[in-house]
Amino acid sequence: MTILFAALGKNPITALSAYFVEPLTDSYSLVELAVKATPLVMIAVGLSLCYLANVWNIGAEGQFLIGAVCGSWLAVRTQGGDAGAWVLPVMLVPGAIGGALYALVPAIAKVRFGASEILTSLMLVYVADLLLDYLVRGPWRDPNGFNFPTTAEFDPVATVPVLIEETRLHLGALIAVVVVAVALVLIGRTVKGFEIKVVGAAPRAARFAGFSADKLVILTFLISGALAGLAGIIEVAGPVGHLQPNFSPGYGFTAILVAFLGRLNPIGILIAASTPLLLAATGELVTERAGVLNLGLEGMMIMGAACGFAGAYFTGSVIVGALAGMLAGMLMSAVFAALTLGVMAGLVPAIYVFLASTTWIPATILGSSLETT
Repeated sequence: MTILFAALGKNPITALSAYFVEPLTDSYSLVELAVKATPLVMIAVGLSLCYLANVWNIGAEGQFLIGAVCGSWLAVRTQGGDAGAWVLPVMLVPGAIGGALYALVPAIAKVRFGASEILTSLMLVYVADLLLDYLVRGPWRDPNGFNFPTTAEFDPVATVPVLIEETRLHLGALIAVVVVAVALVLIGRTVKGFEIKVVGAAPRAARFAGFSADKLVILTFLISGALAGLAGIIEVAGPVGHLQPNFSPGYGFTAILVAFLGRLNPIGILIAASTPLLLAATGELVTERAGVLNLGLEGMMIMGAACGFAGAYFTGSVIVGALAGMLAGMLMSAVFAALTLGVMAGLVPAIYVFLASTTWIPATILGSSLETT
């Protein structure tokens, strides 16, 4: 890269600093990093409880969307009225409950019928996405929104307070920290946390100890779904400000990576939540400064996760897995570039096709890969 900049007649140090140093020292970038890390931390903490118990919840994205829908119902009903400050706290409750009940579906299917929670939870993501799409294009669509598929902007009493003026850093960031603290106490200081770890690590010993694996499946799914739903309504009532399709860039899937990067530890997750965002933000910055609009970063991350997992699993080498993930991301970027050049109408059609292929297909492949393991 240094040789390339030098060949172009540019100072390599200045160029590399602009791409890799300035984003990490700019206050705006750091605040935005915290904003985007907030839902990741909340979802990943819930997923870590499932994974510690050897329960595979892959559908946190759907629970995230359902939580946003359930919580937004009150904001839509009170929009334009004289509702008081009670609206936002009450919105959070149905958001969490909605996510928990949606997560209960694959949990019951596993306990009662022996269905794979990987496939059922993943398929329910599609259902949640279609339900959201129906609501914002139908009964909840803003009549003054020029026919765009979105609700009206939430009233101030239905939005999450901002912590720092003229930024998007909101109260949800503090809630995420509280969630981490509670999870840390639950896992390390309670009998239930010990039960979760024993059932996941030694199922036979857990049975001898009288621990019920079925009850733990229900419990961990409920907690995971509640946290994902809470993150969903906070995201909609915070940075987004209204309900719309595709308001999530795939936080539920990215949180799976964050949970494992943090080694299923709440503190590790809090630290790891910024890692994929930093890498993705750096790549996004490079494309933006080159005058290219790339909205497919989430798909590249998911494809990289699927290929990296496969590479590490079949070779037993983390380095090979990392290289496989990088190569997959590079190939997906090349596909996007070729698609953009081939579609003469411009970037927009290419972006929509690319998003469809790089978000849902890799997610399905990742779920299927975990099922075979």
